Amino acid sequence: MESTQRPLPGSSPDEMFPVLAAEQQARVLDHGRILRVPSGETLIELDQQPSRIFVVVVGKLEIFRVSDNREEVLAVCGPGMFTGELNLLSGRRSLARIRTAQASELIEIEREALVSLVQTDSELSDIFLRAFILRRLELITRGVGDLLLIGSSHSLDTFRIKEFLTRNYQPYSYIDLDRDAEVQDLLDRFQIAIADLPVLIFRRSLVLRNPSNQEIAKCLGFNEGIDRAHVRDMIVVGAGPAGLAAAVYGASEGLDVLVVESNAPGGQAGTSSKIENYLGFPTGISGQALAGNAYTQAQKFGAEMLIARDARGLACDRRPYALKFDGKEKIPARTVVIATGAQYRKLPVETLSQFEGAGVYYGATHLESQMCGGEDVVVVGGGNSAGQAAVFMAQTARRVYMLVRSDGLAQTMSRYLIRRIEESPNITLLTNTEITSLAGNDHLESVEWRNNKTREVETHTITALFSMIGAVPNSAWLEGCVACDAAGFIKTGSDLSIEDLERAHWPLSRPPYLLETSLPGVFAVGDVRAGNVKRVASAVGEGSIAISFVHQVLAE
Repeated sequence: MESTQRPLPGSSPDEMFPVLAAEQQARVLDHGRILRVPSGETLIELDQQPSRIFVVVVGKLEIFRVSDNREEVLAVCGPGMFTGELNLLSGRRSLARIRTAQASELIEIEREALVSLVQTDSELSDIFLRAFILRRLELITRGVGDLLLIGSSHSLDTFRIKEFLTRNYQPYSYIDLDRDAEVQDLLDRFQIAIADLPVLIFRRSLVLRNPSNQEIAKCLGFNEGIDRAHVRDMIVVGAGPAGLAAAVYGASEGLDVLVVESNAPGGQAGTSSKIENYLGFPTGISGQALAGNAYTQAQKFGAEMLIARDARGLACDRRPYALKFDGKEKIPARTVVIATGAQYRKLPVETLSQFEGAGVYYGATHLESQMCGGEDVVVVGGGNSAGQAAVFMAQTARRVYMLVRSDGLAQTMSRYLIRRIEESPNITLLTNTEITSLAGNDHLESVEWRNNKTREVETHTITALFSMIGAVPNSAWLEGCVACDAAGFIKTGSDLSIEDLERAHWPLSRPPYLLETSLPGVFAVGDVRAGNVKRVASAVGEGSIAISFVHQVLAE
């Protein structure tokens, strides 16, 4: 590609638009075929599910953004350059049109052959994957995809949709009803009432009024091409760090893997602004970046992803097992890895639900920081997630009030975070303190808290509160298929008592493997598992370790 556009920070045109040497092209050709195409022929159409990429040997390809039936050249591929971005791995629809600008000789590579290539050729894998990732980020930066969201920063559903699109790396443009004076003309054009907001407008024609995440995923074709009837070696339920690790290791070791995620990759870790104590990242990494890299890595090895689908149960009375969804839909698998994590604990405040997504948040990312720059904010909680949120928000907020019910942070937070908090001039730590009420109209406007020792009550003008007070396991959907402890965490391995196994009618002469539940071939990893230590590294380790036992079960 001939780069006339600005490169992303930290990247160069040569990385986003690399030129393959003749020897590298020869290795690519081993996985593809030569194609001779006349000038003016469309190779990839807009909204087409991508199944191939092209390397230019001779000639030129043009890549177009299409909006209102008007074409805009995004990039030009000359000799040695190649087409494609992350949608080729994910199976999502094309965001651009590709056409020959002159008669061309190309190397055509089908998706399956490309997956094989990146798994076996380390050098070409690095070149292709880095280019694909950088191109997707550039498409997001430019809002390519003709997807427009109209909403309000005071709306819970607007925030939900923005978060869903952002965490699924889907480009979109946004118009804020509260800030854009010309939005009424657009609403009139599409006959949209204020009560319909938020709305998504796709390709300037399809209007989705306050759509669910599942409706958005269907509209954008996130899950097209996934065979629901095929019996897989392993289904992973949940795409947090534990689930993604299981997918990466399982797929890389040759297992046929499907990951089912109710929202977006990353789980709770995906909402973390910066993880600084994860091995191998001395300068830290955001939860979204970590999840995005793992998501791409799993797809590189051939794992498939079913996005915005809620598992409603597990058909556990016979094998192969089957994951149940709404209606009669089921997806069968020989083994199952449960990585559904935990749900956020809620503050015991009467008006909480009124402000969730409209001032009360459960993650501190760049999305939230943009909304409360220069404001006073509150972070509730004493664990590492709360500490990371406080330090991150202190970069843009005027003042961060950090509230904990205990006498201090030493028992619950890493020392490096405590020092950051102590050294941040705009973070105020309030111990023995808890929230007593929240107030506002359509958005949070004030917060009241009480010191439980002095009984002193304070009210402050606050427009953003970040609740980081722990979580409860997301295991109720299993409907009793596996043994859980009193709090609902799934018991595994040696934690399963003889009585647990008797009640579950354990059918095998061997005891459950490490991380195996009371149901043979069903494993639990990450935050949903009893005894998990609630660290990203631990979750990744458990997801990885589970695969060795999956292999043993499949061999039985």
